[in-house]
Amino acid sequence: MQPQTTETSVSVKVSKNEALTRRLKQFFKYKLAVIGLIVILVQIFLAIFANSVTSYSPTVQDLTHVNLKPGSPGHWLGTDNYGRDMWSRLVFGARLSLMVGFSSVIIGTVIGTLLGLLAGFYKFLDTIIMRISDLMFAFPGILLAMLIIAILGTSLLNVVIAISIWSIPSCARIVRGSVLSLKKQEYITAMRALGASHFRIIFQHILPNGTAPIIVFATMHMGTAILSTSALSFLGLGAEPSTPEWGAMISAGQQYMWQAPHLVIIPGIAIMLVVFAFNVVGDALRDMLDPNMKSR
Repeated sequence: MQPQTTETSVSVKVSKNEALTRRLKQFFKYKLAVIGLIVILVQIFLAIFANSVTSYSPTVQDLTHVNLKPGSPGHWLGTDNYGRDMWSRLVFGARLSLMVGFSSVIIGTVIGTLLGLLAGFYKFLDTIIMRISDLMFAFPGILLAMLIIAILGTSLLNVVIAISIWSIPSCARIVRGSVLSLKKQEYITAMRALGASHFRIIFQHILPNGTAPIIVFATMHMGTAILSTSALSFLGLGAEPSTPEWGAMISAGQQYMWQAPHLVIIPGIAIMLVVFAFNVVGDALRDMLDPNMKSR
């Protein structure tokens, strides 16, 4: 019996490796997704090694070099209205935007997943959780975030909390749908018949088989979180104007739009590229992980 068990486990590992290889090949067929993945990796690299890839502090002012145009000696992306290097502020802004984005998405996804699991598995909790979600859906996302920040106060920490709360109902509804589908499967019925606890069924059998939509949601919501962070900072509800954050940079540079358009265009392009990158990668992951999607 032992050799047969070993051969079975090896064959299972081989089949999993083959499936993973096939999915990766399918992902890399999407040219836009590959470009998006490169953009994300570059942004992560710049965010981690921001101190090494820049020569200037993003907050130190130099009033003798104000509003230099891109391509100026020593400042290849120019300077802002206070003489601060735009490349340094862009790179450190990537660090800040990714930190806020990742933090809010992780918090919102974890809480939303737990609520979705409970709502999908327990009927008596389903009505309560979903009605609260419907109430939150009644508010447009950005207005809900603004309301939360108005209550908690203006800071980047409160932006993380606001975007996290905003993302919870969407994630909960997606996970609930997966649970409702998975708990009707025969292997779940068999686990119930064998007397498995609800905790084991939910976290060892349902959750591992329902991770695909969660991964897709988290990836695509990263773009939304970064865009929302920039929008709130632009409105003065997030980062302070002196902080190297992309939305705050656009807000501070809008009054110099005609004299120094790079103050708005450069951070605007950064936001556009990162949001685009996460959206196309999330779209490719959806096609790759969903067995019902046909290959393009």
